[in-house]
Amino acid sequence: MKQVLLAAGLLSAALTSYAQDSIKTTENEKGKITFSGYAEAYYSYNTAKPSNHVAPGFLYNFNRHNELNINLAMVKANYSSSRVRANVGLMAGTYPQYNLAAEPEALRYVYEANVGIRIAPNVWVDAGIMPSHIGFESAIGKDCYTLTRSIMAENTPYYEAGAKITWSPNERWSFAAMYLNGWQRIRKVDGNQSPAFGTQITFKPSDKLQLNWSTYVGNDFPDSTRKMRYFNDLYGNVTITDKLSLIAGIDYGLQQKEKGASDYSAWYSPIMIARYAFTPKFAMAGRVEYYNDKDGVIIATNTSNGFQTFGYSLNADFSPVDNVVFRLEGRWFNGKDKTFYKVDNPTNTNSAITASLAVWF
Repeated sequence: MKQVLLAAGLLSAALTSYAQDSIKTTENEKGKITFSGYAEAYYSYNTAKPSNHVAPGFLYNFNRHNELNINLAMVKANYSSSRVRANVGLMAGTYPQYNLAAEPEALRYVYEANVGIRIAPNVWVDAGIMPSHIGFESAIGKDCYTLTRSIMAENTPYYEAGAKITWSPNERWSFAAMYLNGWQRIRKVDGNQSPAFGTQITFKPSDKLQLNWSTYVGNDFPDSTRKMRYFNDLYGNVTITDKLSLIAGIDYGLQQKEKGASDYSAWYSPIMIARYAFTPKFAMAGRVEYYNDKDGVIIATNTSNGFQTFGYSLNADFSPVDNVVFRLEGRWFNGKDKTFYKVDNPTNTNSAITASLAVWF
């Protein structure tokens, strides 16, 4: 608790300091420093009425039931020049509380901390704690079509620690390769000396279409029980009209059942999200998703069919000013087996209504 209060104090002091200075960007002969901040408060009511006030365990954002809380509050400093760049972000809220629970306590409040250098034209090398190269969603809600995150996003890395080399030969193509500490790991698993790797290819043929393919290869267990994981993330983001946009994607993963085995467990998750902006200040988005993890590699259950669940959501966004958004969302899960609980009794379904208010500068 002391560390949480300390992190909150640092965030508050930083925000107060920046607010007193109307100039958020300073320039000197070495480059440019930019400060930014983001905070999102929320209230979520889950019809399961969990006695511990926590939503189903595969959700890490907006997961506290029947209480007002902060999902993410963050301040960030960015430095950039023609040859060097760096980012430092500190955070607090229920997102880091639950999503970084396995990390050392001192690192649970670090949103990102990385440095980069340009080693050739259009080639950068970055190292440190960075946003994940997997997926189209992040913990920063304003950048996502939906209020809550998808099942696939909640169960793939939001962050990663390691080194990355990126080559962007032109405005259409970008290629990256990563050496990582593991599957959403700042600190490696005890007894694990295995390297992990990632790749990312992004193709943007026009301002209205972006395609992405990301991969991951690694072992997230001690070397004595090594199980190799092979993962693919593929999605496309298309702007159909000035008001209508669409995201469609699919994740597919394989993991060895035992060390040295030729048998693999597989899981996959397709998704589609449509967003319609009625006006510059009001928009709605709908989501349909499915997650199939029969062997419980990522989402463990006590049923013979593992976790096989459909998800649906509909949200409305209202932005009264440019740096504020109020969101309201209804969400429903329907599982093949009774993998959910309602008032502590097994059930096939789960639903929740969530409201949030986000502010940024």
